[in-house]
Amino acid sequence: MVGSLDAVAIFVARHGQTEANASGLLLGRANPSLDAVGRRQAAAMGSALPGVALLVTSPLDRCRQSAEIIAESASISEIRVDERLIELDYGDLDLVPMRDIPSEVWKAWQADADFRPPGGESLNEMATRVESCLDELWPQSATGDIAVVTHVSPIKAAVAWALRVPIDISWRCRVSQASITKLGSGAGGPSLHSFNDTAHLVETG
Repeated sequence: MVGSLDAVAIFVARHGQTEANASGLLLGRANPSLDAVGRRQAAAMGSALPGVALLVTSPLDRCRQSAEIIAESASISEIRVDERLIELDYGDLDLVPMRDIPSEVWKAWQADADFRPPGGESLNEMATRVESCLDELWPQSATGDIAVVTHVSPIKAAVAWALRVPIDISWRCRVSQASITKLGSGAGGPSLHSFNDTAHLVETG
């Protein structure tokens, strides 16, 4: 089980599937609910996270619903909502099919962590707020494991935070639906212990 390894950890989980995810849409601040597959995925995540003392979630429904299902499955008594864990704001690109986003937009995005889609947020801006959240949570993990339920971009920011590298590594990371990434203690602070674990999803369909 994911939660059975080290005593000090933050488990960073991606929410379960929504119809928008399954349709290949770029999903940011839009707020769809979990679909049936996503609910099964959330229950499977709960089975992989025993002994977690605190669950912290993005405010968006797909994360809050995932967190509620995880909490029930894993017998977690406390759920906390943190606005800093919300997905990157894609602005005018929210709910646009990823295949329809012009190649020049992708190139500009990948070349500059300060690039903002029209009406949206940059990767650096998103990383700053996620790092602030993790800086507060990390000392708390010394007294009990913490699970965070969030989105693709904040998970990549969490990995960059643990590795002490720039957020532009996000373009070289793939975060699967309902995966779990483990940040544990290392020399001098947090380190990346596992990434994008989906072993718990074998039977979710």
